[in-house]
Amino acid sequence: MFFYVNRCVPFLTIMYSGKIVFVLLLSYTEKQLKLKSMQYHEIGKTGMKVSSLSFGASSLGGVFHDIKEKEGIESVFTAIESGMNFIDVSPYYGHYKAETVLGKALKDISRNSYYLSTKVGRYGKDGVNTWDYSAKRAVESVYESMERLHIDFIDLINVHDIEFADLNQVANETLPALVELREKGVVGHVGITDLQLENLKWVIDHTPDGTVETVLNFCHYCLCDDKLVDFLDYFESKGIGVINASPLSMGLLTERGVPAWHPAPTLLVEACRKAMLHCKAKNYPIEKLAMQFSVSNPRIATTLFSTANPQNVKNNVSFIEEPVDWQLVREVQYIIGDQQRVSWANS
Repeated sequence: MFFYVNRCVPFLTIMYSGKIVFVLLLSYTEKQLKLKSMQYHEIGKTGMKVSSLSFGASSLGGVFHDIKEKEGIESVFTAIESGMNFIDVSPYYGHYKAETVLGKALKDISRNSYYLSTKVGRYGKDGVNTWDYSAKRAVESVYESMERLHIDFIDLINVHDIEFADLNQVANETLPALVELREKGVVGHVGITDLQLENLKWVIDHTPDGTVETVLNFCHYCLCDDKLVDFLDYFESKGIGVINASPLSMGLLTERGVPAWHPAPTLLVEACRKAMLHCKAKNYPIEKLAMQFSVSNPRIATTLFSTANPQNVKNNVSFIEEPVDWQLVREVQYIIGDQQRVSWANS
């Protein structure tokens, strides 16, 4: 009897009594099919080809509610096994807790199986938020993050939530410090993040070409707000890659509803709840529709979602494997009506 495992086609070839018998390797096949179902796009001109749905690690810091650390770590494993290869975090999330928990997971994951993005500028200690966009603190933060994450290279370093900074300082001090780290090979690429798209554009306009390689924006490409599309031509003209985050608009687009701290105005909260009930009546969870919509635009490299629950990771992956119901998208957006694109101040 002769055994041969074909690495290109997932089956085991067995020679038995002069005959060839094919035995499917089901577990391998299922994993390969899962990976093939995920779409991948390059972030701008960085060379990083990332999954259309990616893992945001803010939940690992207990940002939204208390977590079970073991489940949080398992969520990271599940994301990687599902074909996600981009992970985003920040020292601000959980005031260093998210990076610490993520670091425990990354110790057991091959470094060449993911791109890692983290940030500088926003921090916290003893329950108090702090901000420091100085060059000195930015450089210190990069090395501190690498230590917490148990890595020796950061693929993408971002200036976090630039609306809290003096934009001139971001352009003339913070970003040059990060570019110097890029030139030294400590980090691979440099980006900026913010809720306000206008701030992202201002900083790009006031820095040399190539300084900013990526932008991360949240709550502006989802069922209740697609303002990001108005800026895609601009970002593309600059060769800048776009990362979308918060496809559920920080809980607005969920059956559970918004947490008490959510800054959205009441009329928007009510409109989204009506949209949720409409989807529920059609036995189509609004979370599913929101995920499908957020990954539907190929001009957006990836969409980040966050969870510390492995089952939520699996659910979201299964959602995007199905085609989006565009008629239902139109119905939801009609229900949200004049609350479309209503935003709020970051906090």
